[in-house]
Amino acid sequence: MTTPLLRRDGRTRKMLNRLGFGSFLLPLTLFMLLVFCLPLIGVIRTSICDGDCSLVAYSDFATGKLFHRALTNTLSIGFITGLVSVTCGYFVAYHLSRMTARRRRLFLVLVMLPFWTSILVKSFAFTVILGTDGIINNALQAVTGTDIVIPMIFNRAGVIIGMAHWLIPFAVFPILSSLLSQDKALRDAAEIMGARPWDIFWKVTFPLSLPGVIAGGLMSSVIGMGSFVTPALLGGRRDMMMANLVDFYVREALDWRMASAIAVILVLIALLILSLAAWLRQRQERGAVA
Repeated sequence: MTTPLLRRDGRTRKMLNRLGFGSFLLPLTLFMLLVFCLPLIGVIRTSICDGDCSLVAYSDFATGKLFHRALTNTLSIGFITGLVSVTCGYFVAYHLSRMTARRRRLFLVLVMLPFWTSILVKSFAFTVILGTDGIINNALQAVTGTDIVIPMIFNRAGVIIGMAHWLIPFAVFPILSSLLSQDKALRDAAEIMGARPWDIFWKVTFPLSLPGVIAGGLMSSVIGMGSFVTPALLGGRRDMMMANLVDFYVREALDWRMASAIAVILVLIALLILSLAAWLRQRQERGAVA
């Protein structure tokens, strides 16, 4: 017979294990507390108490047109970049899933190459490729024999191209994991029943890969919303994002309270999106079980 004390002790142990304490995740949990949670608390404190304590930075953010434009740019660029990354990443992941394990390892190295190059170097490289006198426009002029110039830099298109190139690997790996975990017998059964390849993909393969698609899209969008270097180098004045505002208020305006408030709001938006996605995932799983 178990006593209430033992039952309470068992619940506490389960809660600690769920949080990462009392397991192999303890070092990682402590590391995240030290390098993420504690500095974030300091940023929240600076956004409220920088000399005197007030919420003036948050009220300015709520009423300022510049902040509204930056917030709209951040959400729209993040969403579009996530969509482009998932779309391009799905083709790559689908092709990799049809390879043998040996060939797949080789091509995965090529997929990871963007991680081995600085985002600053890649953004400068895109100025050479996408510029008005860049490789693409020079090639188009040579082919057409005209002075055609397609503006692909210092605008929204340049930002999305540069960020998607950086974020596609973040979409490839979750989608590839979902595709590799699928049972090949399901596609074989659909083929035996007379389904065409296109129907097999849309009714079997794609629905089963949706968890990877959602995970890759969320990861790409959230990381894209916090991007700073690519919008600064490839975007125009109308493409300023919230991370660029943080840089402006830290380096030029020297307003640490406003910069901290913008950073806190950006973190809250990311947490809200991730929490909403987790809630929808749990609701979908409960509906599937029911």
